[in-house]
Amino acid sequence: MRHHQGLLLASVAIASIVAGRAEAQTGREVQLEARLNQLEEAVATLRGELRAARAAPPASVSPVAVAGRPLAPTAYPAVSSQGQSHAAAASPPDGFRVGNTTVKLNGFVRLNTIASRYSAGEVAVGGLGKEFYLPQQIPVGGNFSSEDLLLSARQSRIALSSSTPAGGGEIKTLIEFDFALATAPVGAQRATNPYVPTFRRGFIEYGNLLVGQEWSTFQNVGVLPESTDFVGPLEGTVFNRQALIRYTVPLSKTANLQLAIENPQSETALPGNAALVDTDDDRAPDLVARLNLKPRFGDFAIAAIARELRVDALGVGDSAFGWGVSGSGKVPIGANGSDLRFMATYGQGIGRYLGLGYVPDALYAGPGGQLLVIDNFAGFAAVKLGWTPTLRSTFTGSYQSAQYPEGLIVTGLANAKAYGGAANLFWTPTKGFDVGIEYRHGVRELLNGDTGALDRIEFAIKYGF
Repeated sequence: MRHHQGLLLASVAIASIVAGRAEAQTGREVQLEARLNQLEEAVATLRGELRAARAAPPASVSPVAVAGRPLAPTAYPAVSSQGQSHAAAASPPDGFRVGNTTVKLNGFVRLNTIASRYSAGEVAVGGLGKEFYLPQQIPVGGNFSSEDLLLSARQSRIALSSSTPAGGGEIKTLIEFDFALATAPVGAQRATNPYVPTFRRGFIEYGNLLVGQEWSTFQNVGVLPESTDFVGPLEGTVFNRQALIRYTVPLSKTANLQLAIENPQSETALPGNAALVDTDDDRAPDLVARLNLKPRFGDFAIAAIARELRVDALGVGDSAFGWGVSGSGKVPIGANGSDLRFMATYGQGIGRYLGLGYVPDALYAGPGGQLLVIDNFAGFAAVKLGWTPTLRSTFTGSYQSAQYPEGLIVTGLANAKAYGGAANLFWTPTKGFDVGIEYRHGVRELLNGDTGALDRIEFAIKYGF
């Protein structure tokens, strides 16, 4: 543009000089006039080019090739009238693309500091009861108390999900791992604390169909109360992940029905021995149906399960029918996310679905005997109180009892009841970052009346990404 301006000024100067000389040298008037006309045409052309150059947008820089692949021209963010870049105000992309598939990586890192006191004995070295609230591992019958302190980060979790357009819808997948339930190798805490990743969930979802390993349809994960513990009110809740095929039938904007066939597994015990036995002789899937309701005043679910229990040892065994019903819900009760949560479950032969198998599904009276189911009741209630937008507490009570078949002499070491309560305080200083402290008291009771208690203070720090 400066070059054009220079040419214009030079042309004007030349024209002036030539014009002056033409007045003094009248003999060359015709020749000079012709040259002057040519210069005027050149100036007019330059003026037109200058106006066009001022009106045109800045020329874009040609892409530069790197390793044989052209780079796109640099995109400069638009700026609003307030001077803020629109690109800076926009959210970053969620996930990354591989072809036409969107892939997301998320999870969390978590540290738990757990101080426990047992009233009647001690938990075995490496026992999961040191890290999680497991009523079945509360010591009973000991004539001494014990204390334990543990720091662990192996509840940290990682998940990879994907979404791919297909047939007018999307095919979604998820695969998830943590390190929580891996058996700690002997001497793990001595130096490196290595824990093998354990598979949690992995499924494919297309439309209303879900296949793979996921939370059981008999369980309502959405009502579990917030806790520093891995589960929380374990004795009072359905808790199970397994392979399944599930179809969801929409009923209305606020209701749907889920139907599923799920992996069967009969957990039995002998009348004189409380230890669980994985029979692995099942021949029919567990059948589950769940009605989900979401009215304006809360979220609710009613679930039912039917299953065949079976034992077959060297061609001799028996089978029995198991069933159960469960109702659960979450009701908002105030500001800052306050709510009331509950679950109540009753059934026969559903022991493995409650409290990680606190009691077996059934008792097998030996070769030629019958497989007799155990009655179960379990439930919990929790109230969450939001003190401020970033500070909250949850208070929880839970309970489970078992009724063993009549007519059998059952070992007094079998679990009869479990109950407990917890109170905590959580703080979220920024999104994804949680700090919590919790006190928990739990009791385990055997058929012979012996009891053992756990008192635990647990501190947890978690950041989710």
